[in-house]
Amino acid sequence: MATRTALVLGGGVGGVTTARRLRKLLDPNDRIMLVERDPEFRFAPSFLWVLNGRRRPAQITRDLRRLRTRGIEIVEDEVQVIDASARTVTTANGTLEADIVVVALGAQLAPDAVPGFATDAHVFYTLPGAQSAAHAIASISSGRVAVLVAGMPYKCPAAPYEAAFLTDAVLRKRGVRDRVRVDIYTPEPLPMPTAGPAIGEALCSMLAQRDIGFHPGLAIERVDPETHRLHFPDEPPVGYDVLLGVPPHRPPPAVATSAIAGDSGYATVDAHTLATSAPGVYAIGDATAIPIAGGKFLPKAGVFAEAEAETVARRIAADWRDKKPPEPFDGTGSCFVELGDGRAAYAAGGFYEPDGPQVTMRRPGRHWHLAKVALEQYWMRRWP
Repeated sequence: MATRTALVLGGGVGGVTTARRLRKLLDPNDRIMLVERDPEFRFAPSFLWVLNGRRRPAQITRDLRRLRTRGIEIVEDEVQVIDASARTVTTANGTLEADIVVVALGAQLAPDAVPGFATDAHVFYTLPGAQSAAHAIASISSGRVAVLVAGMPYKCPAAPYEAAFLTDAVLRKRGVRDRVRVDIYTPEPLPMPTAGPAIGEALCSMLAQRDIGFHPGLAIERVDPETHRLHFPDEPPVGYDVLLGVPPHRPPPAVATSAIAGDSGYATVDAHTLATSAPGVYAIGDATAIPIAGGKFLPKAGVFAEAEAETVARRIAADWRDKKPPEPFDGTGSCFVELGDGRAAYAAGGFYEPDGPQVTMRRPGRHWHLAKVALEQYWMRRWP
């Protein structure tokens, strides 16, 4: 049997899941190549536990190259051009050809898109940013912590609210919460608006219970690092002492300049198979823009990337083995919302419902926090 090659672009949750599942499902002679410029895998859902001091970076990082012992080829390189029709990928060091291409390049952070943001904001969507945020929260004794969402869409819709909850808990534990305000500024009308108003209102209630200010409908114009002020159109400037920031997100240039990109620059795919318009090319996770009811898009979150990766891997394996196609991706997802003090809330539901997402929030408790810990341990322990 001729050797076939599956090329997976991106070493995040979606890319790693795809490569691992393909390796289990395909013939040993088939090649699985994963292209990622950074050989260090970081479990992003745990960055917030770095922010509140509950995790060290070493606890949530792994070396991607260890996957070579599982029969997965790791190519340490940067994807520059995707030729979807030819199923070839140009990297910084050459050209790769494949029978199947799975694009899992995620979304890129663009802190420089807002003047002053990159200078002053602790971007907790990166590991260094989470570390600097932890230091800042541990050092402030009076003033204001501002959590700023600088653009939409952004990945992990619960993250800015978790950052506020965890900051609140740290400050209470330190005994300085009565002297430090915590406020969220966002262009969203409600927290996690794609999940529906009931979820947003539930989170607003949780914020109010903790005296965390919620300021919706505000699109940041610029950040002034010298005066420590946020500037919004037609609004008075807002001062801060510590700024925790969610930067604007952008599609990866290799996706935005390819034939699989839609008007947004993110990949356009079939909502159920994740296939692009180019035969043999799939795209998953944050690199995609999948429309759902109500003029919205499927949230960018690891839970969807992992489920989409499973669907795509099984679909490829079924196609190569002339088997019946697997069940399609159904748009079901869930989300933990860390509240601090070892407690979390949990939201779950379907996002492909004709009348719009049907998502419910479960009562907060310690068991949901422990469930998220178990998810982290599952990911960290599955490496060779």
